[in-house]
This record gives sequence, C-alpha cells and structure tokens, in this order.
Amino acid sequence: MLHTLIGAQFRACVERDYEGKPAHVVVAHRVYPTHIEDLWDAVTNAERIPRWFAPVEGQLKKGGRYQIKGNAGGTITRCDKPEAFDLTWEMNGGMSWVTIRLAPEGKGTRLTLEHIVHSADVEQFWSQFGPGATGVGWDLSFLGLGLYLETGKDVAAEAAASWGTSDEAKTFMRASAQAWADAHVAAGETPDVARGMAERTAAFYTGG
Repeated sequence: MLHTLIGAQFRACVERDYEGKPAHVVVAHRVYPTHIEDLWDAVTNAERIPRWFAPVEGQLKKGGRYQIKGNAGGTITRCDKPEAFDLTWEMNGGMSWVTIRLAPEGKGTRLTLEHIVHSADVEQFWSQFGPGATGVGWDLSFLGLGLYLETGKDVAAEAAASWGTSDEAKTFMRASAQAWADAHVAAGETPDVARGMAERTAAFYTGG
C-alpha cells in the first residue's frame, strides 16, 4: 500500500528575508481532489481538523489565538476565505510562521504551505537536521489530509493508535526525509551534508 501513499507532491527549500532577517523556508504543495470551499473547510474547521491532524482550540479567525493539542499555538494573522491564511507557530519558546494558500487546479485544489523560520534562531538545529525536521511532519499532515478526504474516516486517531509506529509508517518517514534532502540538494546543499541531515531526521521520527 505504501506506494499509493504520498505526503507533499512538491518540496523546496528557499532562503529569503522575512521581516528584515534571513530565513529558512520549507515549501510544499499538493493537489487534492476536492473543490476549494471543501478544502478550506477541512483545514480551518475546528470540528474537521482533528479528523486528519490534531484537536485545536481557540478562536479560528483573524487575530484569534489557537492551540493545537500537544503541538504549537499562536495567532492567526491573515484569514481570507477560501484562499489564504497565515499564522504564527509558537512552540518551546520559539516562533516561526506558517502560510497556507489554496487555488483551483484542474478538477481539484492546490494547497501550498510555507513554514518560515529565522535562520539565526535555529542555526544549531538546522545544521543537525535541515529542512526534514519540519518537512517530515508536514508530509505526515499532507498524507493524513489526503486519506481523510479520500475515505472520510478519522485517520488521525487511527495513526495515533497504530500506524504511526508501523513498519509502513517508518518507511514513509524515511522516504520523506530523503525527499527533503533531495530538495535541499536542489537548493544548493552538498549531497553528503543533506544525506547526513536526512539520516538524523529519519532516526528522530522513527525512533532509531
């Protein structure tokens, strides 16, 4: 079954200034076979988000604070239905930024995600793990969203109960880490360095 499972369909690593400071940006997108209004609802409705991601609390509107159970919290800084939302991603005393863009494509809708972090804030962490540390987590989210939209089932609960520790899941996470390494090399990183980052990231996600 693994060959039928995908996280993102496209991955990239970009270096740019954000709010006047150098930043690492991981970019991912995937086209989902549903209309833009349904995809918007799936990724912004507090009743649907737990079905493929995790429970979320707070005011899911511009200026509102949110908290994902066991994960990040922050402030929603943009909310333009059904095309765009931005938020701060605050966790363990640090802050980064996430942007989501939706656009019709063919018979479906493209979801593009950017996760932005100031380079100076994660220098040691980035040198150890690279883009995969963030990218693998988002690949798992893209995967969960796709399975949920395809089956209508509460895939997040199933993953937490069993799939997340299965051999299939570990194979997926290793493949995701390598895919992010490939994107890193395409952005200019040397293959040996990117491969080492991917190996450490995979070990972190799979437990060894």
